[in-house]
Amino acid sequence: MKKILWLLVAAGLLVACQSKTSSVIQLPVPERPVGQQDMLQFAADPIADVGIGVVGLGMRGSSAVQRLSFVPGCHIAAVCDVEEDRTQRSVDYLADKGISAQGYSGSEEAYKALCEDPSVNLVYICTDWVHHVPVALYAMEQGKHVAIEVPSAESLQACWDLVSTSERTRRHCMILENCCYDFFELTALTMAQAGVFGEIIHAEGAYNHNLDPFWKEYWNNWRLDFNRTHRGDLYPTHGFGPICQALNIHRGDRLTTLVAMDTQPFNGPKHVEAATGEPCTDFQHGDVTTTMLRTAKGKTILLEHDVMTPRPYSRMYQLVGTDGYAEKYPVQGICLRKEGAEKVDYQNLAGEKTYRGEELQALMAQYNNPILTPELVALAKEVGGHGGMDFLMDYRLIYCLNNGLPLDMDVYDLAEWCCVTELSRISLENGSMPVEVPDFTRGAWDRIQGFSYAF
Repeated sequence: MKKILWLLVAAGLLVACQSKTSSVIQLPVPERPVGQQDMLQFAADPIADVGIGVVGLGMRGSSAVQRLSFVPGCHIAAVCDVEEDRTQRSVDYLADKGISAQGYSGSEEAYKALCEDPSVNLVYICTDWVHHVPVALYAMEQGKHVAIEVPSAESLQACWDLVSTSERTRRHCMILENCCYDFFELTALTMAQAGVFGEIIHAEGAYNHNLDPFWKEYWNNWRLDFNRTHRGDLYPTHGFGPICQALNIHRGDRLTTLVAMDTQPFNGPKHVEAATGEPCTDFQHGDVTTTMLRTAKGKTILLEHDVMTPRPYSRMYQLVGTDGYAEKYPVQGICLRKEGAEKVDYQNLAGEKTYRGEELQALMAQYNNPILTPELVALAKEVGGHGGMDFLMDYRLIYCLNNGLPLDMDVYDLAEWCCVTELSRISLENGSMPVEVPDFTRGAWDRIQGFSYAF
């Protein structure tokens, strides 16, 4: 009798646990204001010579000024930084190349004058994370297109503000996710679109990057401070963006549910103590954060974030298909089903053909991405920027603006990729409960079928 009672209790507990874990934290989705339309496949009027205003001239901003000076179809019309010496250095650099650019500086609101400058068509934002959204919103209100460094937004409210402002002003709002233009990711995407891997059903991405040598390089120590005061995946888009394109997110599928877990902050407090000389007892960000997402069509995504441990640099980038697999880290490789029946060898359990080295290069050469023309690849590698992918990103942005084409990444990509930060925090603070991912397209996610580049 006791055994029967115990079984009943156990069954009841199981039902209770299933009921509890099946609940999902739901977040409000604001209705689209009357008169606004979505920005899917939005194309603005062509701009023959794009006037660019660069805001934020630190590590990323100063290198952006240099790269953009090599991109055809545009010119840098203005630069801005809160520190006058940084602004002057960029003005002088451009002057040495025969480019006359207006400099704005002197206060945290100097960007407003740049956004109001009639010679500027595109505001290219490379500030610290806190200032991304205020600059972008003001720029769009002044009729400018915007491109925002990653992560472009750190809260759900910021994501919704960017979406709604972009829709209302009919201005582009692009996330500057350079990893979508890395050569391996571009080619693997082309292979996926050609059906080489069958249907992509799972993908993995990461930002595993030991930042020990870099913390002190950030202006006013802002990045370490942000990790101290925020919990969750704070930098998801490098690993997330390219796999979302392969999974056609808001182009036939959408993200629905997120769950996150993290470790304790073992190393973070040590970095603060080394920087300040004082003990740190309030560090929020775990050393390793792991996030899982599910899509409307039953596919899954795994994300990792780790900037605190000496792991080798990795964005993972793994695509798992019904008939094949691609991975970039730790060693690039493609796995496909072996052709023909073979005798089972229990000493060699591999049931797939793995391509690496020269064999991999020969296979991938058959699926060259259409944007990777020989001339553009050569120029990208010459100008540089993370091996050329930064230049490819800039080139594509200007090309699309020159020709009045939809951008490769729209404001919904920005919101979907960046919302992971706050959603993962919400999940973590509620015992790793599932959280519903908002539909930033507000119902239009399956109106377009499949990601594609515009030409």
